[in-house]
Amino acid sequence: MTRPLRCLVVDDKPLALDILTDYIQNVSSLHLVAAITNPIDALNHIASEAVDLIFLDIQMPQLTGLQFLQALNGRASVILTTAYPEYALEGYEHDVIDYLLKPISFERFYRAVQKAQSRLTVANAPASTLFLFVKTEYRLQRIDLNDILYVEGLQNYLLIHTKTQKVIAKQTISSLEDSLPTDRFVRVHKSYIVALAHISSVERSRISVATPDKTVATLPIGDAYRERFYKTISGS
Repeated sequence: MTRPLRCLVVDDKPLALDILTDYIQNVSSLHLVAAITNPIDALNHIASEAVDLIFLDIQMPQLTGLQFLQALNGRASVILTTAYPEYALEGYEHDVIDYLLKPISFERFYRAVQKAQSRLTVANAPASTLFLFVKTEYRLQRIDLNDILYVEGLQNYLLIHTKTQKVIAKQTISSLEDSLPTDRFVRVHKSYIVALAHISSVERSRISVATPDKTVATLPIGDAYRERFYKTISGS
């Protein structure tokens, strides 16, 4: 996006509001619309004024951050801010951009902002940036990124599991990984890449991915990828 991102901060702690307000005002690509302590007031504000990005606390007395996300219904992108890391995965199920653990350093805040700018640039880009072409046996097959659930590497080819079909592609999993946006897809095993938006749960070394036919695919987390995966979903 060429204009600054219009930002809203929602946190019932005045000190947290002050810190994030100061951070936002020190980034030229951000514009602070408002800093609000009451999440219900924040929802009313969004109804009357467009917002691109919300920095949202999870633990608030009037309305929790997760309840706020449900009421928001995708009208703005969200970065969660909280002192409780156990909420990270549930936040990602609501397709939040990042998860900032308090106390928040400026360096960590800025990395989250860069991720938001990348996501929103893609969201507002021409449709040609929202899909890729993979080589099948007889043709180049277009696949929309939003449709990809996970990718499975099988010897000399890939099996790309989407919402509507399974596509066999003649390329390596590493080359496909390089073509996918890192804020939406993560390598979790030498043979698997998963779409963060479609993870339904994580238990020990297993990831559950919900599929349109109501079944659940279970993917392993490889030892070499475990640390990176958990850092990704926790936003650290």
